[in-house]
Amino acid sequence: MIYHFFEGGLKSALSYIDPGTGSMLFSVVIGVISVGFFALKAFFNKITSFSLKGRKEAEAMKGSLKKYVIYSEGKQYWNVFKPIVEEFHNREIECYFYTSDESDPCFQFKSDYIKAQFIGKGNVAYTKLNMLEADLCLMTTPSLDVYQLKRSKHVKHYSHIVHAPGDATLYRLFGLDYFDSVLLTGEFQKKDIKQLESLRGVKEKELVVVGCTYLDVLKSELDKLPTNNKNENITLLVAPSWGEEGLLKKYGLKLLNPLIETGFNIIIRPHPQTSISEKDTLLMLQESLKDKKNIEWDFERNNIIAMSKSDILISDFSGIIFDYLFLQSKPVIYTSFKFDKRPYDAGDIEDELWQFDVLNRIGIKLDETGFSNIKELVEKNITNNKLKEMIESAKAEAYTHQGESGKMVLDTLIQLREKAIS
Repeated sequence: MIYHFFEGGLKSALSYIDPGTGSMLFSVVIGVISVGFFALKAFFNKITSFSLKGRKEAEAMKGSLKKYVIYSEGKQYWNVFKPIVEEFHNREIECYFYTSDESDPCFQFKSDYIKAQFIGKGNVAYTKLNMLEADLCLMTTPSLDVYQLKRSKHVKHYSHIVHAPGDATLYRLFGLDYFDSVLLTGEFQKKDIKQLESLRGVKEKELVVVGCTYLDVLKSELDKLPTNNKNENITLLVAPSWGEEGLLKKYGLKLLNPLIETGFNIIIRPHPQTSISEKDTLLMLQESLKDKKNIEWDFERNNIIAMSKSDILISDFSGIIFDYLFLQSKPVIYTSFKFDKRPYDAGDIEDELWQFDVLNRIGIKLDETGFSNIKELVEKNITNNKLKEMIESAKAEAYTHQGESGKMVLDTLIQLREKAIS
């Protein structure tokens, strides 16, 4: 072993660090940097406080403490934060918006009250966030104090906003454990979080139902679309997730060919990750179907146009299912899939996931044996009034405070901050 170490083994050993060790080392480095930063700052404050001028500067530094900070990982979360940012602006309350995306739409939002800043990506951003000084920090990023993203000792309150109207336990393990509050889309999400708190012995969080900000944004955009953009023929939207259980990878042409044979218009909207992780599969499907006249591929960033043009959604376990159900109130057909919840917080919850239970009740399950009868299945359910009633019931559970989420969030943040600084 010693011989190997000195005969080139050292270089090999240093060329790889496993993720767990890497996270630990990063945490140690950040800890040292943070301690040094604040120690130097405290030393500087003591030195300056010996003079009148120094005392004034110290008071000014205290007065410049950030009251509200929002952190966004990138432009894909702008619809989550947009109603909140607008509410800060409308009420003339200052908010710092930190982002890890130089093309974040926040930079196009012109306001004297919104201080947008690019803070870098990955560990660069985490380093800055780990030394943040603020009364309250709001984010969609999970796993606070689990991996690289650590609680700063100079942030009084960390708040997480759930950005999907489904289960709040579909984060990787310990995703929400160390936040001070979680802002929810529906009352049902509280039960599982409380169960995890009890099971793991972590501090109880403030759980507040505020609605779903990004659904409010999509609803507003849908309402602006022309009402005559619908094709007279039945249109099916195929919008799956990605991975081994995603329908494009799992079934591919076995499902798409029977769909084409129905004669219906077919819009295929692959998950963005499909173009990266399953590029070969995607190219093969596009090549195989290039001569089919009733096929349309949709790669637009926004999904609302495709949703508005369709009569029914065909998916698997994709998050678009609930966007479609709650914004369109139209039926959803979903293919069989296996879901392993062990890597997620949900793995510690005994009950079935709320969203899968709802999908079993109001979705239309499609097994591979039923592919040949897909036309009859669509025609049978496209005007199913009972399904529409059940969709509205689920919507009332998961998509609360419709159109008011921005106001609800800021009202809540103000209350949480006041409690944190008192």
